[in-house]
Amino acid sequence: MHSLQLKSRQWLEDKNGNIVMGEGRQKIFQLIEETGSINQAANRMNMSYRGVWGKIKATEQHLNKRILITERRNGSHLTEYGKNLLAAYAQLKNECVKADEAIFKKTFMKKGVLR
Repeated sequence: MHSLQLKSRQWLEDKNGNIVMGEGRQKIFQLIEETGSINQAANRMNMSYRGVWGKIKATEQHLNKRILITERRNGSHLTEYGKNLLAAYAQLKNECVKADEAIFKKTFMKKGVLR
């Protein structure tokens, strides 16, 4: 028996090929929501603050929506739109992985590669 495993990734791009949402931004948004801090999220991602901030601003500009609220006293957190974006992306990834896995198994079993 072959132990093959399908790996796939999903991301959203604009018409010019610029990433709007992907696994990296998903992780950034999750960490900001978890920690309340862009700086802490950047540290955990081994990225610079500026790099993380640039990705946030790029996504906001592409979608023409605010994703993040930053407040001196309360730190940073996702807007309702940001939370919805994060949830929708997580659902998309989950459903794509399930569909990809079913197609992978069907295709490779049909060709006799997997038994």
